Amino acid sequence: MSDTSGQQRGGSGGGTALALTAVGVVVALVLGFTAVIMASGDDTEIAAGAGAGGVETFDVTLTEFAVDPPTLEVPAGTEVVVNVTNDGTMAHDLKLNGEVGTEMIDPGQTVEGISLGVIEAPTSAWCTVPGHREAGMEMTITVPGTPLAGGDTAAAATDDSAVIDPEATPEADWEPFDPTLAPAPGATHHRITLHAVEAEVEVAPGVTQQAWTFVEGEGADQTPPRMGGPVLRGHVGDLFTVTLVNDGEIGHSIDFHASRVAWDDEMRTIEPGESLRYQYRAEYAGAFMYHCGTAPALHHIGNGMYGAIIIDPPDLAPVDHEFVMIQSELYLGPQGQPGDLEAMTNEDFDAVVFNGYWNQYKFHPIRVEADERIRVWVIDDGPSENSAFHIVGTIFDTVWKEGTYDLQPDARRGGSQVLDLQPAQGGFVEFSFAEEGFYPIVTHKFANVGKGALGLFQAGDVELPTGGGGH
Repeated sequence: MSDTSGQQRGGSGGGTALALTAVGVVVALVLGFTAVIMASGDDTEIAAGAGAGGVETFDVTLTEFAVDPPTLEVPAGTEVVVNVTNDGTMAHDLKLNGEVGTEMIDPGQTVEGISLGVIEAPTSAWCTVPGHREAGMEMTITVPGTPLAGGDTAAAATDDSAVIDPEATPEADWEPFDPTLAPAPGATHHRITLHAVEAEVEVAPGVTQQAWTFVEGEGADQTPPRMGGPVLRGHVGDLFTVTLVNDGEIGHSIDFHASRVAWDDEMRTIEPGESLRYQYRAEYAGAFMYHCGTAPALHHIGNGMYGAIIIDPPDLAPVDHEFVMIQSELYLGPQGQPGDLEAMTNEDFDAVVFNGYWNQYKFHPIRVEADERIRVWVIDDGPSENSAFHIVGTIFDTVWKEGTYDLQPDARRGGSQVLDLQPAQGGFVEFSFAEEGFYPIVTHKFANVGKGALGLFQAGDVELPTGGGGH
């Protein structure tokens, strides 16, 4: 550390002394006004004035996801000034209490002479990019002999996360996500524009979160934001040219599991306002996941930045209906805010849902007819929980998982009850309903059925019974 408090040395002659005294007064006034301007409005103690402890300057380095040094120690009344270098691969900042400090610093850049104010009590500074503090980008400033209450430099945690009411129902104008899957387009070159956005969306009746997600298209034709991006589809051999535009306020990226491209090229993080072209040829059939890979990727996926791309196997048979079910978890943050990274890290999810919304096909059953042949594509986008996809009251006669058939109709008359998937796996099942009625859609990991992973198929023009069954 260097001490730049800069004591004035006296010279000969009264005029010189008076001049230096006047300069000292002006400097003191300027420092006083600066400290007042830099002071935050929260409970951290930042004194107005130059400070009895003088000025100390520190060199600080930011990386993914750390602040070096992680701790500074200064006497009470010291003005802390920092020179901050971003040695990471994405933009970061450093702000005392998330308020006073640097602006966003681009990778490889240094900003110098940033005052964090006059420190009278232990406090902390961190990167304000969502999720980065939780990932470790925090620096503690300690003051000898002045412990922070509770012995922790971070602000006391409060559990203000949103809560799902299992008895609540959607508003009358609520519309579910349509699970109908359209056939793959006939073109062999798919030109797609995806926008990375951060938008408040409803995830359960009366519960909203800030989803980090992808939307497709331009202007009025843009798909509405939701937990999870659009479902894309094509054939083996098709060329995909995807333009990713970052319309958000933090860095984002995209990783197509259906592609074979270098991670540090097409999958690189782009900052707000930037775009990139991601081009690949679909060489393999599969029900693939795509997602934002910007660190911490767990936070981005857990906040809804995922989707599915389906590349049809060449021998895909015709059916009467095709649907898609994307299973994922919800890790609720405060109402209207991003999800909880600590909960994601601990796999402490609040809900498991199909297509981004709590029990949505219980509120709005999927309508078909008895004896129609149905194909359901299932992708587990996680980020962490597995799936045991099951439909109560029928048997799957066809199961295709991770690029190959596990079961097809033949003389052995084998049947399947569950499509089991780990995170990032996908496939499809085929079946028909033997008679009119309702058929529950669940994951047979039953702890998660009560957490939002429940829907219904409605076969025929029937009314939902008031009684309940074993599922």
